[in-house]
Order: sequence, then structure tokens, then C-alpha cells
Amino acid sequence: MTEQMPQGSIVRIARENGNQESPEPLDLPSRVRELRKSRGLTLEQAAGQAGLARSTLSKIENGQMSPTYEALKKLATGLEISVPQLFTPPIREKVNGRMALTRNDEGTGHATATYEHEMLGGSLTKKTMLPYRARVRARSMEEFDGWVRHDGEEFLYVLTGVVRLYTEFYEPVEMRRGDSAYYDATMGHNVISLSPEDATILWVTSLV
Repeated sequence: MTEQMPQGSIVRIARENGNQESPEPLDLPSRVRELRKSRGLTLEQAAGQAGLARSTLSKIENGQMSPTYEALKKLATGLEISVPQLFTPPIREKVNGRMALTRNDEGTGHATATYEHEMLGGSLTKKTMLPYRARVRARSMEEFDGWVRHDGEEFLYVLTGVVRLYTEFYEPVEMRRGDSAYYDATMGHNVISLSPEDATILWVTSLV
């Protein structure tokens, strides 16, 4: 782990590599059809549960008619969802079944003057969380070039050793193995090791 990177750059790189795409306009007919099929319902069954005529539901799914609000309420009831869910794109449904396994010490390494990061789950793209293990090299705040801060929220869990978490708006806190903290990452934050050896921590940063 020898590559030198500026503080906080791993979060920026992860965001840039996420390839987040703007959602496409919702296609209500396709959405209704997808919801019905995901529940294993035929047109007759879904129409029956919704109290609609089969022909009405068929026309809705084929874009041949615009349903009234009353029809939407019946349809939502039949599909056991709320009306707003009919208009919510199934973004998460497109990435079902993803998994990335990272063996011990096989993560991608990025070293800085104060931390030695090991990125976890690196094979997955479009992640909404950035998990990484860090060896804390710093022993004082003077070793940092100001506060680390970035968008999103962050979770910190101490794996080994003793650390001190400094934050912009709170008193410094000493943390030991098993202790954790969840905080707004736009607030300045830095971590130093209080142990004779480098402490290790797990960090999980949101990317959305």
C-alpha cells in the first residue's frame, strides 16, 4: 500500500466511479405490469383483487387509457401497495442478487500520511455505501492538513487498539475495540491512534 492520495480523495473517487445515472421518466403501464407479474398474478386475478374489469386493467397496462384516481386507488389496494408506490421507479429491483466477497488483506490499498486504507467490495459498481478498513497512523491532530469532510454520512467501528475521534462540533472522544460512531460526514472529522501500535477501524461512508 504505497500509493499516496490526498485526504478524503477515496470518497470522491468512489462517487466519480459510481456512474450514477438519472432515472428515466416513469412508464406507468410498464410499472403496473411489472408489479402484477412480480406478484405472480394474471390479469384476471389482479383485476379481481382490485375490483376492476379485466379489460380496464389490460387497457391500463397497454397504455390505451389513463386511469382515474379512483381506479388507481383500487389498483393499489389490489396490489397491496400505496398509490405513490405506483409512481415510484423500481430502482433497487434492478440490482437484486449482487454480492462482492473480499478476503482478508485482499482489498485495494490506498495509503496517505495519516491513514492506510483497504477498500472493501471493490468489484461492485454503483454502490451506495463505501466500506473500507483503515490503519490509523496519525498520533496527533497536527499531522492533518485541516479537517476531513465530504458529503454523506459515515459509520466508524473500532477493530483494534484505541483511537480518539475529533469532530468539528463535539468534544474529542476516546474509543476502544467494539465502540462505534455514526456522524454527518460534512462535519469536519479526524481520527488518531492512542495505542503504541497503529489502531485499525472499519469505516462505511454513504455515497448518496
